[in-house]
Amino acid sequence: MERAPNGLIGALNERSRTIFAEIVTAYLDTGEPTGSRTLARRIDGSLSPATIRNVMADLEEMGLLYAPHTSAGRMPTDAGLRLFVDGLLEIGSVPDEERRQIEAQCAAVGKPLKEVLEEATTALSGLSRCAGLVVAPKFDRALRHIEFVSLGDGRALVVMVSEEGAVENRVVRLPVGTPPSALSQATNYLNARLTGRTLDEARAQIQNEIVEHRAQLDALTAGLVEAGLATWSGDGDAASLIIKGHARLLDDVSALGDLERVRALFDALDTKDLMARLIEGTREADGVQIYIGAQNNLFNMAGCAMIAAPFAGARGNIVGAIGVIGPARINYARIIPIVDYTAKVVGRLMGQS
Repeated sequence: MERAPNGLIGALNERSRTIFAEIVTAYLDTGEPTGSRTLARRIDGSLSPATIRNVMADLEEMGLLYAPHTSAGRMPTDAGLRLFVDGLLEIGSVPDEERRQIEAQCAAVGKPLKEVLEEATTALSGLSRCAGLVVAPKFDRALRHIEFVSLGDGRALVVMVSEEGAVENRVVRLPVGTPPSALSQATNYLNARLTGRTLDEARAQIQNEIVEHRAQLDALTAGLVEAGLATWSGDGDAASLIIKGHARLLDDVSALGDLERVRALFDALDTKDLMARLIEGTREADGVQIYIGAQNNLFNMAGCAMIAAPFAGARGNIVGAIGVIGPARINYARIIPIVDYTAKVVGRLMGQS
């Protein structure tokens, strides 16, 4: 994970950094505010409680700490957590046993893509004790063949085969009375233009041909061609979101406020468009991305955080993202490398598929 420099870190002297780091570390361990007397003991009594209170007041004025109620100790704000993660956190590594567990659970032999991604998300959820989520990639591989197969009852199966042999299917609705010849003509037309190209590469040309009547297709067949293209370019394809481990979010609930945050988080996870747009942003980024509380306008729930990383497809381009979401006091040092490693494993498997 590459960290961006943060000017606030440079503005803190060694004493302020020590006290700030101790408060954040204690919060990540317990979820509770930390008082000056407790801090004095944690740092071996080298600073008096009065000195610590003065530093805490300065950190609060900087927007890094807050007091949840009168006479309480201090807790980090979302901005404080962000500063700690970006500037002070020591990132761990993934133990060999957990690496083997991730690779074994994500093994792709004989599995369809969706199942591989579900297994990877389940593995992440289990290791992080958070909810795991992944944006599934769209079918962006070069194609060898596409075919419409009648299923009867006004439906057809659209079968797409990539150059690597991967197969994906979708069902489309047909106008009543669609003849087999229309399915054959749509199949032949698309194969002539798609073979060796991705859908994205050929879509604009095909749509222009239909609009400008260059394609020698009747209205019924043209409608089938457009339906076949739309099947892979609609909202469900562009932002297919898989979530595993909702129940993990209840493991550490200890207060009513925590429960309310988890309920809000469940609501957000059910709003798949919101979460998909958020993790879609990760696909445009470089490496692990961390979202904490209200810092992101798509993710404005105090007390919650998401860690996500993009993964590449067979052609080396970013096609999806995988990560975890949970309470803000998750174990960043442990979970960040787990997310990063899982994304790399998924990307490697995608390249082999």
